[in-house]
Amino acid sequence: MILAFGGSGDPPRDYYLGRLQVAFEAIEAMRRQISSELGRHGVRFVTLRTGGIPETIPPGEDVGAPPLEEFERLTMLGRVATLEDVGNVAAFVASDRARTMTAATANISCGALIH
Repeated sequence: MILAFGGSGDPPRDYYLGRLQVAFEAIEAMRRQISSELGRHGVRFVTLRTGGIPETIPPGEDVGAPPLEEFERLTMLGRVATLEDVGNVAAFVASDRARTMTAATANISCGALIH
C-alpha cells in the first residue's frame, strides 16, 4: 500500500498553474503509473487530497494561508478536515476493508476540491 498526499485539485483562482500545482500533477501521474505497473503484484496506490488542514499552521505563523473562516467558506460542508479526519481516512484506505481501492484519489477536502 502506497499513500501519497497531494493530488491535482482545482486550479488556483488566477489560473497560474506553476508552483505547487506542478508537483501535485506529478504525484497524480506517478500514482497512475505505479498502479498500472505494480497492481498485478498486489501493490495499491491511493492519493489523499485534503485541500489544506488549517490546524497544521502554527499559531501566529504568516504563511499566506487564509484565515480558518475562509477555508470553511470554500467547502461544501462548511467545515474543514482535521488531522484526525486525515488519520481516519488513511487508516481505512490502508486497511483490507479498502482492498479494492487503487489508482484512486480519496477526496477529504469537505467539498473544497471537486475536480
